[in-house]
Amino acid sequence: MRALAAAGLSFLVLAGAAAAAPQPPLVALTIVGPPETVFSGKRDACDGDDVPDAPLRAFRDAEGQVVAFGLHYVNRALRGASLAALKIDCRVVLDSGANPDPAAYDEHSWITATWTDDGTRVQALVHHEYQAHAHPGRCISKEYIACWTNTVLALASTDGAKSFARPQPPRVVAGFPFTQDVGQGRHRGFFNPSNIFAHGPHRYFFAATTGWTGQPSGACLFRTDNPADPGSWRAFDGKAFTIAYADPYRVKAPPPTTCRPIEPFPAPVGAVVRHRGTGAFIAVFQAKADGRAFAQPGFYVSSSRDLLTWDTPRLVLAGKTLYDDACGAGSLISYPSLIDRDAQGRNFDDVGDHAELYFATLKVDGCAVTSDRDLVRRRVAIKVWP
Repeated sequence: MRALAAAGLSFLVLAGAAAAAPQPPLVALTIVGPPETVFSGKRDACDGDDVPDAPLRAFRDAEGQVVAFGLHYVNRALRGASLAALKIDCRVVLDSGANPDPAAYDEHSWITATWTDDGTRVQALVHHEYQAHAHPGRCISKEYIACWTNTVLALASTDGAKSFARPQPPRVVAGFPFTQDVGQGRHRGFFNPSNIFAHGPHRYFFAATTGWTGQPSGACLFRTDNPADPGSWRAFDGKAFTIAYADPYRVKAPPPTTCRPIEPFPAPVGAVVRHRGTGAFIAVFQAKADGRAFAQPGFYVSSSRDLLTWDTPRLVLAGKTLYDDACGAGSLISYPSLIDRDAQGRNFDDVGDHAELYFATLKVDGCAVTSDRDLVRRRVAIKVWP
């Protein structure tokens, strides 16, 4: 499973662009409620593929029902009359084909972000993994992380996320500008997109990258004015949103200008929401202890007025994450997301003065992260300074 091997990311150093001057805190996020189990893999799964393995994403469909994703690469939705009533729907809305051809982009796929304007037509961003070590002759190594590449793809549903079609050719939103056999020996590509969120006429998301020659590692910001057009997404180059990523298996082109990672994110951004009262952006993410910005492992919050300059991260919940050494931990926390059940937007990208922190708990057996996982939530209070 991806999350089991994702612990290997603890060995990756995700450095962003040169640090900006520290900003005074804009937002305080405080946990005020006990853990509540939303979904238990052992209790609620349709089969062994149903385990929390991504940050929770939610929207309201055309009938007002809540639809949420955050499970495994055999993609099923959680559905209910509200966030408090989510139950798994056992129909598979997107399967993973384990296709050995990297140009097919159909090996392992997770629905990791959604956007809908009407609850029927749903756009999705997919975290796609190509695990070359599993396919003879595709990698110089048999080690997972040495052969691992990631691409962010776009898919669409026309039935309220009851099914997603794979377009032909595949639609690459963010990817490495070379074929998967180039640069083997380390993890490469764009991975773990945040939720899609609105600001004015535009829609945004963050995607993490481990970088490549000429491209720094970190979290890059993408923008579009039409999420239904996958080709319209552009990454921020440090001055403007200009960078488009092509499919290297179908388009022979020079590498694009590098996107500029946004500080202070050291790893994938779990979620970004906008505070209704003040317009402040709030991001939650996980980090390992580094002796500098992150004194303890756990979930952190940072806030911004403009999406480009973020204030000093503050610890929200301490605990070892998938980026830490799991040995002896007993359990880990991972995949944070912030959702207000009273959000005004259909896509739950706004919050008031209270929301819920959703995340996964993962049992550890010795040094191995297991598939014994729960999706939990905790009530949080939000204070924003003017």
